[in-house]
Amino acid sequence: MEHTTLFGGIVHYEHEQVMLCHDKHTGLKAIIAIHNTVLGPALGGTRMWQYANDLEALEDVLRLSRGMTYKASLAGLNLGGGKAVIIGDPRKDKNEAFMRRYGKFVHNLGGKYITAEDVGTTTKDMEYIHMETPYVAGIPESMGGSGDPSPFTAYGVYMGMKAAAKYKWGKDSLQGKKISIQGAGSVGFHIIEHLTKEGAVIYFTDIFEDKIKNVQKHFSEAIYVKPEEIYSLPVDIYSPSALGATVNDETIPQLKCEIITGCANNQLKDELKHAQMLKERDILYAPDYLVNAGGLINVYSELNGYNRKRVLEQCEYIYTIAMNVFEEAYTKNITTAQSANELAEKRIQSIANNKLYR
Repeated sequence: MEHTTLFGGIVHYEHEQVMLCHDKHTGLKAIIAIHNTVLGPALGGTRMWQYANDLEALEDVLRLSRGMTYKASLAGLNLGGGKAVIIGDPRKDKNEAFMRRYGKFVHNLGGKYITAEDVGTTTKDMEYIHMETPYVAGIPESMGGSGDPSPFTAYGVYMGMKAAAKYKWGKDSLQGKKISIQGAGSVGFHIIEHLTKEGAVIYFTDIFEDKIKNVQKHFSEAIYVKPEEIYSLPVDIYSPSALGATVNDETIPQLKCEIITGCANNQLKDELKHAQMLKERDILYAPDYLVNAGGLINVYSELNGYNRKRVLEQCEYIYTIAMNVFEEAYTKNITTAQSANELAEKRIQSIANNKLYR
């Protein structure tokens, strides 16, 4: 759903706070959205992207931050949902001064929002932000942080993919399964790594030449296809691992897969409509914020004394949560998106009720 007014989306998604950030000297334009802090401070990455307009950026950050609320809840973390977007070209527009100025805006929220790495930002950017505020996770390991969360996000997606396979086909082995990966960035690369080790047949695409070459360098078996060809490939699993809204009116009729499991946020352009369309086509959809929670789990651990073994164990638990979501959807005859939402909302409401009696 797209909104054409400033408060349209804020009211619709029930956000607590939205902060607009601008700095003349660095050219910074950013939006920080805090969706819900019932379970704890809002933690979510900062994305940098060239949006078509300001309202498109606002819609994206609102949907992303809402997804973080549900992601943290389902993963059992004591965190709320928040997200930020910076409007601009991440390959050209940012530098130390730019990111440090953004860090000051994060600091002004007094810990209500904790930022981390996302599409278009790096651990180096987090290091710059950390120079201005302690409210940042995913900083380099040399500074006492957990470093790049991408491998953990990928591991969680891999666990979700195996759970979907188990539910759909009766066993979770992905050996010989044909899997298409849309997006070969940091997370997509590591997903391909896991799938290669298991013997899957991999098709992949990306819009950046350096990312394509990086996959071809490390995984010679992976087959590159043009971006426009990725939807119609006859595969077992489609993995949207770039930007969101790629599952929509135009692409769903093209899909020739049985499962959708990927790391991209907001994969369904219209959550209600497109989840139902997938259900009617008997395509099992593993909700994005469920399976891509590994990165959040990793940075959350950083806040409480980092323990890599514990993080991996929690990422593996995504398998169990996914199976619960699938079973609940089947029992109630609802979409998996609705099932995941209900389970997340149930935990948030129960904690909110507890706080009323303190």
